[in-house]
Amino acid sequence: MTEFRAHDSKGLRAAGVEYVRVSYPDLHGVCRSKDIPVEAFDAIRERGMSQTEAVMTIDLRHNIVSGFEHGFRDFEAVPDVGTLVRLPHDPTVAWCLADGRAEDGGPFGLDPRAALRRQVDALAEHGLHAVAGPELEFYLVHREGLRPYVEHPSSVYTCGPVADPRGAQRAIVDVARDLGLRPIAATQEYGRGQYEINLAHSAALDAADRAFRFKATAKDVAAGHGLLATFLGQMRDDDEGSGFHLHVSLQDSNGANAFAEPAAADGLSSTARAFAAGILAHLPGMTAFLNPTVNAYRRFIAESLAPTHVNWGLGTRLATLRFPVERGQGTRVELRSADGTANPYLLTAAVLAAGREGIELRLELGPPAPDNPYAAADGPGEPLPTSLRAALDALRADERLWAAMGPELCETFVAIKGYELDRWDVELRKVTDWEREEYAHHL
Repeated sequence: MTEFRAHDSKGLRAAGVEYVRVSYPDLHGVCRSKDIPVEAFDAIRERGMSQTEAVMTIDLRHNIVSGFEHGFRDFEAVPDVGTLVRLPHDPTVAWCLADGRAEDGGPFGLDPRAALRRQVDALAEHGLHAVAGPELEFYLVHREGLRPYVEHPSSVYTCGPVADPRGAQRAIVDVARDLGLRPIAATQEYGRGQYEINLAHSAALDAADRAFRFKATAKDVAAGHGLLATFLGQMRDDDEGSGFHLHVSLQDSNGANAFAEPAAADGLSSTARAFAAGILAHLPGMTAFLNPTVNAYRRFIAESLAPTHVNWGLGTRLATLRFPVERGQGTRVELRSADGTANPYLLTAAVLAAGREGIELRLELGPPAPDNPYAAADGPGEPLPTSLRAALDALRADERLWAAMGPELCETFVAIKGYELDRWDVELRKVTDWEREEYAHHL
Protein backbone atom coordinates (compact mmCIF):
# COMPACT_ATOMS: atom_id res chain seq x y z
CA MET A 1 0.00 0.00 0.00
CA THR A 2 1.39 3.41 -1.00
CA GLU A 3 1.78 5.97 1.78
CA PHE A 4 1.70 9.42 0.23
CA ARG A 5 4.09 11.95 1.75
CA ALA A 6 1.90 14.85 0.67
CA HIS A 7 -1.84 15.05 0.06
CA ASP A 8 -1.91 18.17 -2.11
CA SER A 9 -1.98 18.25 -5.89
CA LYS A 10 1.73 18.95 -6.20
CA GLY A 11 2.73 16.09 -3.92
CA LEU A 12 0.33 13.63 -5.51
CA ARG A 13 1.47 14.51 -9.02
CA ALA A 14 5.08 14.10 -7.94
CA ALA A 15 4.13 10.58 -6.86
CA GLY A 16 2.74 9.87 -10.35
CA VAL A 17 -0.94 10.39 -9.55
CA GLU A 18 -3.12 11.83 -12.32
CA TYR A 19 -6.58 11.30 -10.81
CA VAL A 20 -8.04 11.05 -7.32
CA ARG A 21 -11.11 8.81 -7.06
CA VAL A 22 -13.33 10.19 -4.28
CA SER A 23 -15.85 7.60 -3.02
CA TYR A 24 -18.58 7.39 -0.41
CA PRO A 25 -21.27 4.82 0.48
CA ASP A 26 -24.94 5.34 -0.22
CA LEU A 27 -27.57 3.84 2.09
CA HIS A 28 -27.43 0.52 0.20
CA GLY A 29 -23.66 0.38 0.72
CA VAL A 30 -23.02 0.92 -3.00
CA CYS A 31 -19.74 2.70 -3.73
CA ARG A 32 -20.51 6.08 -5.39
CA SER A 33 -17.50 7.94 -6.82
CA LYS A 34 -16.11 10.72 -8.99
CA ASP A 35 -12.64 10.88 -10.55
CA ILE A 36 -10.99 14.25 -9.93
CA PRO A 37 -8.02 15.33 -12.10
CA VAL A 38 -5.13 15.80 -9.72
CA GLU A 39 -4.75 19.50 -10.53
CA ALA A 40 -8.33 20.08 -9.31
CA PHE A 41 -7.94 18.10 -6.09
CA ASP A 42 -6.74 20.94 -3.83
CA ALA A 43 -10.04 22.80 -4.18
CA ILE A 44 -12.05 19.61 -3.63
CA ARG A 45 -9.95 18.71 -0.60
CA GLU A 46 -10.73 22.03 1.04
CA ARG A 47 -14.40 22.64 0.24
CA GLY A 48 -15.63 19.16 -0.72
CA MET A 49 -17.24 17.83 -3.86
CA SER A 50 -20.82 19.02 -4.38
CA GLN A 51 -23.31 16.17 -4.79
CA THR A 52 -27.09 16.08 -5.01
CA GLU A 53 -28.77 14.22 -2.18
CA ALA A 54 -30.78 12.38 -4.86
CA VAL A 55 -27.89 9.93 -5.14
CA MET A 56 -28.65 8.95 -1.54
CA THR A 57 -32.40 8.55 -2.08
CA ILE A 58 -32.51 6.18 -5.08
CA ASP A 59 -33.41 2.52 -5.06
CA LEU A 60 -31.40 -0.11 -6.91
CA ARG A 61 -33.47 0.39 -10.08
CA HIS A 62 -32.45 4.06 -10.05
CA ASN A 63 -35.85 5.36 -8.99
CA ILE A 64 -35.60 8.53 -6.91
CA VAL A 65 -37.75 7.79 -3.87
CA SER A 66 -37.47 10.87 -1.64
CA GLY A 67 -35.95 14.34 -1.48
CA PHE A 68 -38.55 16.12 -3.61
CA GLU A 69 -39.86 17.93 -0.53
CA HIS A 70 -36.83 20.21 -0.36
CA GLY A 71 -35.64 20.26 -3.95
CA PHE A 72 -32.76 17.79 -3.60
CA ARG A 73 -30.32 19.81 -1.62
CA ASP A 74 -26.59 19.61 -2.19
CA PHE A 75 -24.19 17.99 0.21
CA GLU A 76 -20.43 18.07 0.08
CA ALA A 77 -18.37 14.89 -0.13
CA VAL A 78 -15.24 15.97 1.76
CA PRO A 79 -12.17 13.81 1.10
CA ASP A 80 -10.63 12.07 4.10
CA VAL A 81 -7.04 12.31 2.90
CA GLY A 82 -5.92 9.80 5.53
CA THR A 83 -7.65 7.12 3.42
CA LEU A 84 -5.70 7.82 0.20
CA VAL A 85 -4.30 4.67 -1.41
CA ARG A 86 -2.96 3.97 -4.88
CA LEU A 87 -4.92 1.57 -7.10
CA PRO A 88 -2.59 -1.42 -7.71
CA HIS A 89 -3.87 -2.03 -11.26
CA ASP A 90 -3.64 1.68 -12.18
CA PRO A 91 -0.96 3.55 -10.18
CA THR A 92 -1.99 6.86 -11.77
CA VAL A 93 -5.18 6.77 -9.66
CA ALA A 94 -5.31 7.39 -5.90
CA TRP A 95 -8.47 6.26 -4.11
CA CYS A 96 -9.91 8.29 -1.26
CA LEU A 97 -13.01 7.97 0.93
CA ALA A 98 -15.15 10.98 1.80
CA ASP A 99 -17.36 12.25 4.60
CA GLY A 100 -20.68 13.93 3.90
CA ARG A 101 -21.12 17.54 4.98
CA ALA A 102 -24.51 19.27 4.97
CA GLU A 103 -25.22 22.75 3.62
CA ASP A 104 -24.99 24.19 7.14
CA GLY A 105 -21.50 22.75 7.61
CA GLY A 106 -22.55 19.93 9.91
CA PRO A 107 -22.50 16.20 9.19
CA PHE A 108 -24.80 15.11 6.38
CA GLY A 109 -27.74 13.21 7.89
CA LEU A 110 -27.76 10.51 5.18
CA ASP A 111 -24.05 9.70 5.42
CA PRO A 112 -23.59 6.10 6.68
CA ARG A 113 -19.97 6.81 7.60
CA ALA A 114 -21.09 9.68 9.84
CA ALA A 115 -23.69 7.42 11.47
CA LEU A 116 -20.92 5.00 12.47
CA ARG A 117 -18.61 7.79 13.58
CA ARG A 118 -21.33 9.01 15.99
CA GLN A 119 -21.53 5.61 17.63
CA VAL A 120 -17.75 5.34 17.91
CA ASP A 121 -17.63 8.78 19.53
CA ALA A 122 -20.49 7.95 21.91
CA LEU A 123 -18.63 4.88 23.18
CA ALA A 124 -15.46 6.95 23.51
CA GLU A 125 -17.33 9.18 25.98
CA HIS A 126 -17.50 6.09 28.19
CA GLY A 127 -13.76 5.52 27.78
CA LEU A 128 -14.37 2.62 25.40
CA HIS A 129 -12.77 2.09 22.00
CA ALA A 130 -14.74 -0.02 19.50
CA VAL A 131 -12.90 -2.74 17.54
CA ALA A 132 -14.41 -4.78 14.71
CA GLY A 133 -13.42 -7.64 12.43
CA PRO A 134 -15.49 -8.35 9.27
CA GLU A 135 -15.98 -11.78 7.68
CA LEU A 136 -17.58 -11.62 4.23
CA GLU A 137 -19.01 -14.40 2.08
CA PHE A 138 -19.80 -13.95 -1.60
CA TYR A 139 -20.31 -15.83 -4.86
CA LEU A 140 -18.40 -15.55 -8.11
CA VAL A 141 -20.71 -16.22 -11.07
CA HIS A 142 -20.54 -15.89 -14.82
CA ARG A 143 -22.14 -12.64 -15.91
CA GLU A 144 -24.27 -14.36 -18.56
CA GLY A 145 -26.88 -16.54 -16.91
CA LEU A 146 -25.32 -16.10 -13.46
CA ARG A 147 -23.92 -19.64 -13.59
CA PRO A 148 -21.54 -20.58 -10.75
CA TYR A 149 -17.86 -19.88 -11.40
CA VAL A 150 -17.16 -23.32 -9.87
CA GLU A 151 -19.97 -25.75 -10.63
CA HIS A 152 -18.89 -28.92 -8.80
CA PRO A 153 -20.16 -29.33 -5.21
CA SER A 154 -18.29 -30.03 -1.98
CA SER A 155 -15.13 -28.04 -2.58
CA VAL A 156 -15.58 -26.38 0.81
CA TYR A 157 -12.32 -25.25 2.40
CA THR A 158 -10.25 -26.04 -0.65
CA CYS A 159 -7.74 -23.78 -2.36
CA GLY A 160 -5.86 -23.71 -5.63
CA PRO A 161 -7.08 -24.46 -9.18
CA VAL A 162 -9.85 -26.85 -8.08
CA ALA A 163 -11.53 -24.09 -6.08
CA ASP A 164 -10.34 -21.15 -8.18
CA PRO A 165 -9.68 -22.32 -11.77
CA ARG A 166 -9.01 -18.87 -13.27
CA GLY A 167 -7.29 -17.38 -10.23
CA ALA A 168 -10.09 -14.85 -9.70
CA GLN A 169 -10.29 -15.31 -5.93
CA ARG A 170 -6.51 -15.11 -5.68
CA ALA A 171 -6.54 -11.88 -7.68
CA ILE A 172 -9.14 -10.37 -5.32
CA VAL A 173 -6.95 -11.21 -2.33
CA ASP A 174 -3.83 -9.84 -4.04
CA VAL A 175 -5.48 -6.49 -4.79
CA ALA A 176 -7.00 -6.34 -1.30
CA ARG A 177 -3.52 -6.83 0.18
CA ASP A 178 -2.02 -4.12 -2.03
CA LEU A 179 -4.79 -1.72 -0.99
CA GLY A 180 -4.10 -2.30 2.71
CA LEU A 181 -7.47 -3.99 3.32
CA ARG A 182 -5.67 -6.60 5.45
CA PRO A 183 -7.20 -9.92 4.39
CA ILE A 184 -6.14 -12.64 6.83
CA ALA A 185 -7.80 -15.77 5.38
CA ALA A 186 -9.44 -16.83 2.13
CA THR A 187 -11.04 -20.08 1.01
CA GLN A 188 -13.92 -21.56 -0.94
CA GLU A 189 -17.00 -21.81 1.25
CA TYR A 190 -19.85 -24.36 1.20
CA GLY A 191 -21.56 -23.05 -1.94
CA ARG A 192 -20.53 -23.74 -5.53
CA GLY A 193 -18.34 -20.79 -6.40
CA GLN A 194 -18.83 -19.25 -2.94
CA TYR A 195 -15.86 -17.76 -1.10
CA GLU A 196 -15.13 -16.28 2.30
CA ILE A 197 -12.46 -13.68 2.89
CA ASN A 198 -11.83 -12.47 6.43
CA LEU A 199 -10.36 -9.06 7.21
CA ALA A 200 -8.20 -8.27 10.23
CA HIS A 201 -9.75 -6.54 13.22
CA SER A 202 -9.11 -2.85 13.79
CA ALA A 203 -10.84 0.31 15.02
CA ALA A 204 -14.50 0.06 14.04
CA LEU A 205 -14.54 2.90 11.49
CA ASP A 206 -11.40 1.60 9.81
CA ALA A 207 -12.85 -1.93 9.75
CA ALA A 208 -16.04 -0.69 8.08
CA ASP A 209 -13.97 1.35 5.60
CA ARG A 210 -12.01 -1.76 4.67
CA ALA A 211 -15.15 -3.91 4.36
CA PHE A 212 -16.75 -1.26 2.13
CA ARG A 213 -13.66 -1.04 -0.03
CA PHE A 214 -13.32 -4.81 -0.14
CA LYS A 215 -16.80 -5.28 -1.56
CA ALA A 216 -16.15 -2.68 -4.27
CA THR A 217 -12.73 -4.19 -4.99
CA ALA A 218 -14.11 -7.73 -5.28
CA LYS A 219 -16.64 -6.53 -7.84
CA ASP A 220 -14.00 -4.65 -9.86
CA VAL A 221 -11.50 -7.52 -9.91
CA ALA A 222 -14.19 -10.08 -10.74
CA ALA A 223 -15.39 -7.92 -13.63
CA GLY A 224 -11.84 -7.93 -14.99
CA HIS A 225 -12.08 -11.73 -15.06
CA GLY A 226 -15.43 -11.68 -16.86
CA LEU A 227 -17.24 -12.60 -13.65
CA LEU A 228 -19.68 -11.02 -11.22
CA ALA A 229 -18.94 -10.95 -7.49
CA THR A 230 -22.24 -10.88 -5.62
CA PHE A 231 -22.85 -10.62 -1.89
CA LEU A 232 -26.55 -11.53 -2.30
CA GLY A 233 -27.82 -13.32 0.79
CA GLN A 234 -29.31 -16.35 -1.03
CA MET A 235 -28.05 -16.74 -4.58
CA ARG A 236 -29.84 -20.02 -5.39
CA ASP A 237 -32.47 -22.20 -3.75
CA ASP A 238 -30.24 -25.27 -3.88
CA ASP A 239 -27.11 -23.74 -2.39
CA GLU A 240 -25.78 -21.90 0.65
CA GLY A 241 -26.45 -18.34 1.80
CA SER A 242 -23.80 -15.64 2.12
CA GLY A 243 -23.37 -14.07 5.53
CA PHE A 244 -21.56 -11.01 6.84
CA HIS A 245 -20.31 -12.06 10.26
CA LEU A 246 -19.12 -9.15 12.38
CA HIS A 247 -16.82 -9.61 15.37
CA VAL A 248 -16.84 -6.74 17.88
CA SER A 249 -14.96 -5.98 21.07
CA LEU A 250 -14.25 -2.92 23.20
CA GLN A 251 -10.97 -1.71 24.61
CA ASP A 252 -10.63 0.45 27.69
CA SER A 253 -8.46 3.57 27.89
CA ASN A 254 -5.41 1.43 28.65
CA GLY A 255 -5.89 -0.76 25.59
CA ALA A 256 -7.11 -3.75 27.60
CA ASN A 257 -10.03 -5.80 26.33
CA ALA A 258 -13.09 -4.57 28.23
CA PHE A 259 -14.96 -7.80 27.47
CA ALA A 260 -12.45 -10.02 29.29
CA GLU A 261 -12.84 -11.05 32.94
CA PRO A 262 -10.52 -13.97 33.86
CA ALA A 263 -12.19 -14.41 37.25
CA ALA A 264 -15.63 -15.05 35.70
CA ALA A 265 -16.64 -18.63 35.01
CA ASP A 266 -17.21 -17.89 31.33
CA GLY A 267 -14.39 -15.34 31.08
CA LEU A 268 -16.81 -12.53 30.23
CA SER A 269 -16.96 -9.15 31.96
CA SER A 270 -20.15 -7.40 32.98
CA THR A 271 -19.47 -4.96 30.13
CA ALA A 272 -19.43 -7.81 27.61
CA ARG A 273 -22.64 -9.25 28.97
CA ALA A 274 -24.45 -5.89 29.01
CA PHE A 275 -23.22 -5.10 25.48
CA ALA A 276 -24.57 -8.43 24.22
CA ALA A 277 -27.86 -7.91 26.07
CA GLY A 278 -28.27 -4.56 24.32
CA ILE A 279 -27.79 -6.17 20.91
CA LEU A 280 -30.36 -8.86 21.69
CA ALA A 281 -32.84 -6.23 22.94
CA HIS A 282 -32.65 -4.34 19.64
CA LEU A 283 -32.03 -7.22 17.25
CA PRO A 284 -35.51 -7.21 15.65
CA GLY A 285 -35.23 -3.48 14.91
CA MET A 286 -31.64 -3.85 13.69
CA THR A 287 -32.57 -6.59 11.25
CA ALA A 288 -33.59 -4.16 8.51
CA PHE A 289 -29.99 -2.90 8.44
CA LEU A 290 -28.49 -6.39 8.78
CA ASN A 291 -30.72 -7.98 6.11
CA PRO A 292 -31.86 -5.15 3.82
CA THR A 293 -33.35 -7.05 0.86
CA VAL A 294 -36.41 -9.19 0.17
CA ASN A 295 -33.98 -11.95 -0.76
CA ALA A 296 -32.18 -11.92 2.60
CA TYR A 297 -34.93 -13.77 4.43
CA ARG A 298 -34.61 -16.85 2.19
CA ARG A 299 -31.36 -17.50 4.03
CA PHE A 300 -33.03 -17.93 7.44
CA ILE A 301 -33.55 -21.69 7.51
CA ALA A 302 -33.88 -23.69 10.72
CA GLU A 303 -30.81 -25.76 11.61
CA SER A 304 -28.71 -24.08 8.96
CA LEU A 305 -25.72 -21.90 9.83
CA ALA A 306 -27.94 -18.83 9.43
CA PRO A 307 -29.75 -18.02 12.69
CA THR A 308 -33.50 -17.54 12.89
CA HIS A 309 -34.12 -16.42 16.49
CA VAL A 310 -32.94 -13.92 19.10
CA ASN A 311 -30.47 -15.84 21.25
CA TRP A 312 -26.82 -16.03 22.24
CA GLY A 313 -24.37 -18.78 22.93
CA LEU A 314 -20.86 -19.71 23.96
CA GLY A 315 -19.06 -21.04 20.93
CA THR A 316 -22.10 -22.44 19.08
CA ARG A 317 -22.48 -21.27 15.50
CA LEU A 318 -26.22 -21.91 15.62
CA ALA A 319 -26.81 -18.90 17.89
CA THR A 320 -27.44 -15.45 16.45
CA LEU A 321 -24.93 -13.88 18.80
CA ARG A 322 -21.99 -15.87 20.08
CA PHE A 323 -18.82 -15.43 22.05
CA PRO A 324 -16.06 -17.40 20.28
CA VAL A 325 -13.82 -19.50 22.54
CA GLU A 326 -10.86 -17.09 22.69
CA ARG A 327 -10.52 -15.12 25.91
CA GLY A 328 -8.17 -12.45 27.23
CA GLN A 329 -7.35 -9.90 24.52
CA GLY A 330 -9.21 -12.08 22.00
CA THR A 331 -12.56 -11.87 23.81
CA ARG A 332 -15.23 -10.69 21.39
CA VAL A 333 -18.83 -11.12 20.36
CA GLU A 334 -19.82 -12.28 16.88
CA LEU A 335 -23.11 -11.32 15.25
CA ARG A 336 -24.06 -13.98 12.70
CA SER A 337 -27.44 -12.91 11.32
CA ALA A 338 -26.33 -10.20 8.85
CA ASP A 339 -25.97 -11.15 5.20
CA GLY A 340 -23.55 -10.01 2.54
CA THR A 341 -25.80 -7.19 1.30
CA ALA A 342 -25.58 -5.27 4.60
CA ASN A 343 -24.04 -1.81 4.42
CA PRO A 344 -20.88 -2.23 6.58
CA TYR A 345 -21.31 1.20 8.16
CA LEU A 346 -24.98 0.80 9.08
CA LEU A 347 -24.41 -2.75 10.32
CA THR A 348 -21.54 -1.70 12.58
CA ALA A 349 -23.28 1.47 13.74
CA ALA A 350 -26.43 -0.46 14.73
CA VAL A 351 -24.41 -3.03 16.68
CA LEU A 352 -22.48 -0.35 18.56
CA ALA A 353 -25.61 1.71 19.27
CA ALA A 354 -27.49 -1.28 20.68
CA GLY A 355 -24.52 -2.53 22.66
CA ARG A 356 -23.83 0.89 24.12
CA GLU A 357 -27.39 1.16 25.35
CA GLY A 358 -26.98 -2.23 26.99
CA ILE A 359 -23.97 -0.88 28.89
CA GLU A 360 -25.67 2.39 29.82
CA LEU A 361 -28.79 0.62 31.10
CA ARG A 362 -26.80 -2.24 32.64
CA LEU A 363 -28.98 -4.77 30.90
CA GLU A 364 -28.82 -8.35 32.14
CA LEU A 365 -27.89 -11.14 29.77
CA GLY A 366 -30.04 -14.22 30.19
CA PRO A 367 -28.76 -17.78 30.06
CA PRO A 368 -27.03 -18.92 26.86
CA ALA A 369 -28.76 -21.14 24.34
CA PRO A 370 -27.63 -24.76 24.20
CA ASP A 371 -25.15 -25.78 21.51
CA ASN A 372 -28.14 -26.73 19.35
CA PRO A 373 -30.77 -24.09 20.16
CA TYR A 374 -33.36 -25.87 18.04
CA ALA A 375 -33.23 -28.90 20.34
CA ALA A 376 -34.22 -26.84 23.40
CA ALA A 377 -37.59 -27.80 24.88
CA ASP A 378 -38.68 -24.16 25.15
CA GLY A 379 -37.50 -23.24 21.67
CA PRO A 380 -34.51 -21.24 20.41
CA GLY A 381 -35.83 -17.80 21.49
CA GLU A 382 -37.98 -15.02 20.02
CA PRO A 383 -38.17 -15.33 16.20
CA LEU A 384 -36.32 -12.77 14.12
CA PRO A 385 -38.38 -10.89 11.51
CA THR A 386 -39.11 -13.25 8.64
CA SER A 387 -39.44 -10.65 5.88
CA LEU A 388 -38.12 -7.24 4.96
CA ARG A 389 -41.56 -5.76 5.61
CA ALA A 390 -41.59 -7.18 9.15
CA ALA A 391 -38.04 -5.93 9.71
CA LEU A 392 -38.96 -2.40 8.63
CA ASP A 393 -41.95 -2.50 10.97
CA ALA A 394 -39.63 -3.56 13.80
CA LEU A 395 -37.25 -0.70 13.00
CA ARG A 396 -40.10 1.82 13.07
CA ALA A 397 -41.19 0.45 16.45
CA ASP A 398 -37.70 0.69 17.98
CA GLU A 399 -37.71 4.37 18.94
CA ARG A 400 -34.35 4.35 20.71
CA LEU A 401 -32.51 2.64 17.84
CA TRP A 402 -34.24 5.01 15.39
CA ALA A 403 -32.98 8.00 17.37
CA ALA A 404 -29.47 6.60 17.73
CA MET A 405 -29.08 5.88 14.02
CA GLY A 406 -30.56 9.26 13.09
CA PRO A 407 -34.21 10.04 12.17
CA GLU A 408 -33.37 11.46 8.74
CA LEU A 409 -31.29 8.43 7.83
CA CYS A 410 -33.91 5.98 9.12
CA GLU A 411 -36.81 7.76 7.41
CA THR A 412 -35.01 7.75 4.07
CA PHE A 413 -33.84 4.16 4.45
CA VAL A 414 -37.39 3.00 5.24
CA ALA A 415 -38.80 5.01 2.33
CA ILE A 416 -36.34 3.47 -0.15
CA LYS A 417 -36.94 -0.03 1.14
CA GLY A 418 -40.71 0.51 1.24
CA TYR A 419 -40.65 1.48 -2.43
CA GLU A 420 -38.58 -1.62 -3.16
CA LEU A 421 -41.21 -3.72 -1.39
CA ASP A 422 -44.00 -2.11 -3.42
CA ARG A 423 -42.22 -3.13 -6.62
CA TRP A 424 -41.72 -6.65 -5.22
CA ASP A 425 -45.45 -6.90 -4.47
CA VAL A 426 -46.17 -6.19 -8.14
CA GLU A 427 -43.87 -9.06 -9.13
CA LEU A 428 -45.63 -11.41 -6.73
CA ARG A 429 -48.93 -10.71 -8.47
CA LYS A 430 -47.58 -11.81 -11.87
CA VAL A 431 -48.31 -15.24 -13.27
CA THR A 432 -45.26 -17.45 -12.76
CA ASP A 433 -43.67 -20.25 -14.78
CA TRP A 434 -44.57 -22.60 -11.92
CA GLU A 435 -48.27 -21.84 -12.28
CA ARG A 436 -48.20 -22.42 -16.03
CA GLU A 437 -46.27 -25.67 -15.72
CA GLU A 438 -48.36 -26.90 -12.81
CA TYR A 439 -51.84 -26.22 -14.18
CA ALA A 440 -51.99 -25.44 -17.89
CA HIS A 441 -51.81 -28.99 -19.23
CA HIS A 442 -54.19 -30.61 -16.77
CA LEU A 443 -56.75 -27.95 -15.87
